[in-house]
Amino acid sequence: MNSKTSHLFGFDGEISQSDKEAMLSQLATCIWLTGLSGSGKSTIGVMLEGLLHKAGYLSTLLDGDNIRLGINSNLGFDDVDRTENIRRIAEINKLFNRAGLITINCFVSPTESIRRLARNIVGERFVEVFIDTPIEVCETRDIKGLYRKARAGEIPNFTGVSAPFEFPEKAEIHLKTAGKTPAESAKELFELLYPKIKRS
Repeated sequence: MNSKTSHLFGFDGEISQSDKEAMLSQLATCIWLTGLSGSGKSTIGVMLEGLLHKAGYLSTLLDGDNIRLGINSNLGFDDVDRTENIRRIAEINKLFNRAGLITINCFVSPTESIRRLARNIVGERFVEVFIDTPIEVCETRDIKGLYRKARAGEIPNFTGVSAPFEFPEKAEIHLKTAGKTPAESAKELFELLYPKIKRS
C-alpha cells in the first residue's frame, strides 16, 4: 500500500452504480478513442456524442487539449507526464462510470502500456476504439501545423514523427476512416457501440 494513502479508505454512497444506470436506461461505459493527431478522434467523438444524445443517452466528452488546459495543465509531454495525464483521465472515467455516465475520450494515448494502464484503472466497462487514419491523411488535416513543426524539430516527442505510435492490438473496435466522412465514421461507431451501452 502507498504510504501516502495508507490512512485513506474508499467511500461509496447509498445509491449504487446499477441504480443510476437503471434511472438513465444505459450502461456506464468508458469509450476510449485512440489514434494519431489529426486522425479525427475529437471530430468523431463530438458527432458520436450528438448521436447518443438524440438516442436518449447521457454522455460527456473528454478531449486532450481541454484536459491539458484544465485539470492537467501542470503536465508536460515527457514519458512520465504522459503517463500521469492518462492515469488522471482514467480515474475521472472511473468516477463517471460510478455516476452511470457514458464517457467519450479522445486521446492519442500512443503506447500499449499507457492504454493498458487506463483499461486497468477503469475496469470492465472500457471500450478501446482505434481511429485508424493513415498519417498522410492526418497531415493533410493539420490545421494547427503541428506535423510541420514536428518535422522541423520545433515540437519534440511528437507522436508519429519523433515519438512512436504503437498500433492497438486489443482494441474492441477498429474503425478505418479512409474514404469516409467523419459523420459516416461516427454513425458506424454508434452502431458498433450500441449493444455495449444499451440496457437489456
